[in-house]
Amino acid sequence: MPHAIAPRLRTALLLACLVPAGCAASGLPRAGIEARSAAAATGVLVWADEFDTANTADWTFETGGHGWGNNELQYYTGGQNAFIQYDTMAGSNVLVIEARRGAPADASCWYGACQYSSTRMITRGKREFRHGRVEARIRLPQTQGIWPAFWMLGSNLGEVGWPQSGEIDIMEHVGFEPDLTHGALHGPGYSGDTPFSGTHDLGERADAGYHVYAMEWDGAGVRWFVDGQPFYSVTRAQVEARGPWVFDQPFFVLLNVAVGGNWPGSPDATSVFPQRMYVDWVRVYQPGQRLRRNGGQPLAPPRANAVPPAEVPQAGVPRAVVPQAATPRTPVRKAMPGRTQPARSFER
Repeated sequence: MPHAIAPRLRTALLLACLVPAGCAASGLPRAGIEARSAAAATGVLVWADEFDTANTADWTFETGGHGWGNNELQYYTGGQNAFIQYDTMAGSNVLVIEARRGAPADASCWYGACQYSSTRMITRGKREFRHGRVEARIRLPQTQGIWPAFWMLGSNLGEVGWPQSGEIDIMEHVGFEPDLTHGALHGPGYSGDTPFSGTHDLGERADAGYHVYAMEWDGAGVRWFVDGQPFYSVTRAQVEARGPWVFDQPFFVLLNVAVGGNWPGSPDATSVFPQRMYVDWVRVYQPGQRLRRNGGQPLAPPRANAVPPAEVPQAGVPRAVVPQAATPRTPVRKAMPGRTQPARSFER
């Protein structure tokens, strides 16, 4: 997504459907999952947020209502529009980013009194990655004027600006295309309305269920996937035919839901709010040594939770992502590579 003031970039890392549980949840055949996992054996999990609890150690909330380079209508709050709750379709706790009508009383937008509020979360300065596979399991919002995104920006954004920093859009969706999502690459000479971009048809409304949106990225090019199926790729040579390749540096991850803007257009009489983006997990894989969060020792996968989903608090009691006192709770752990867990319900 092009941003003249504060662009967006999404990163994706090596190996389609490396996580069997994530692929299975998306309806892919088990044999295909295992084949991909074997083919991707050189990749290891280097970071993940399973959103079992709020985690401000890895994420920062960007705030403001200046339009974000695209004449967007929302005011991004400092966490009031994001929370963790149990989702029966995911069978686990998820991150919820909610776009609402209205905004805090002290909010100011480029066009006057703010009409909408939402959340924009970034890992800048906390979790940054150079090459690999970046993926997330997401259920999208869907209405006219909505613009959810999962993407990455170059960590040198503050020094060189956009688009020189580079931007990788792992997933974008605009409300006037109910069944479609997009992936794109922005950089010097190929940005704004002229990026490298591809489109995927989900075969259903974007809010009908969860899908795994992924990107693989190395020095030779970038490749995009939905539910393990490739739908677009671009090589370094293709990029350099139009401008410099700026993707051999660290990038940080962004999750946000915009309202209005140059691409999706404004909400209209058919638009329904609030709108929610549900994020089950975000995972990053890279070749080489598996690392702990402190970068020192091998990272062990989270333990599978023996508590069945029925014993986990149900939806309806959201917990804000803003810092707060810990609430005793046993979250359902998601399946990780090489681990098993109890069967999960995917009913609404």
